[in-house]
Order: sequence, then structure tokens, then C-alpha cells
Amino acid sequence: MDIISARPIEILLVEDSEPDVRLTKEAFRDAKIRNRLWAVEDGVEALDFLYRRGDYADVPRPDLILLDLNLPRKDGREVLREIKTDGSLKRIPVVILTTSKNEEDVLKTYNLHANCYITKPVEFNQFIKVVQSIKDFWFTVVTLSEE
Repeated sequence: MDIISARPIEILLVEDSEPDVRLTKEAFRDAKIRNRLWAVEDGVEALDFLYRRGDYADVPRPDLILLDLNLPRKDGREVLREIKTDGSLKRIPVVILTTSKNEEDVLKTYNLHANCYITKPVEFNQFIKVVQSIKDFWFTVVTLSEE
């Protein structure tokens, strides 16, 4: 049995919009991905989760991070920078999942070593397709690190 399929995929969603969190959870459920989706609403909480501080002391290490850019308290670019410069976190794939189509955001996040950049579609059916694509690529094609 494949190690990855032996346990659920741990996904950290960093998203401040409650409707987008609900939509993402529904899309993952509809995509039939065996996963546990954890959601935090800002960059400070994301880093607390990743460093297992405070309320997040017992959470698992995520296999994949879905990161919005425009977040309160600490924005996604700052979170991405910290993740990709920390030796214990930098191997976790980070998918930028944002409404921004700004070319500067795309360039900046790739310069900060984002693994991919996806612009969130507004329509639910299109969003389901995006999540299915994330599933197909990150959980079928790619081998994720267990460290």
C-alpha cells in the first residue's frame, strides 16, 4: 500500500473569507479527496499552526498549504517568505490560491518560491474543477514529503 494513501492528506487552508473557506471545504468534499482540511484566518494563525504554538500545539504538519495573499495581521507574502526561508518548513508545497490576477503578485510569489499560483474562480463549478486539479496534481502525480 502506498504510504500517502495510508493516511489522510493534511491540508492547511489560510483564508480570511468565511464563504471561501466553506466553498473550499465543499469543493474538497465533492472532489472525494481523503484529507483533513484545517483552516486558519490570518497569517499570524498560519505561522502558529505551522510552528505548533498555543492552540495549535498538537496539530499535524501539513502536507500542503493553500495560501491566500490578502490576509489580516500578516499577509500571505510575509507568511510565504517565512515558510520558504525556514529549513523545517520550506519543503511543504505552498499553493497560492487567491483572487488576485495582478502580474506583480504572481512574479513576487514565485520569487518567494511558491510552488504554484492559482487564481480563484468565482463560479462554484469552476472552483470544483480547480480543486480537482489540485487533487490530481498534488495527490496523484507529485510525491509529497513526509518530513
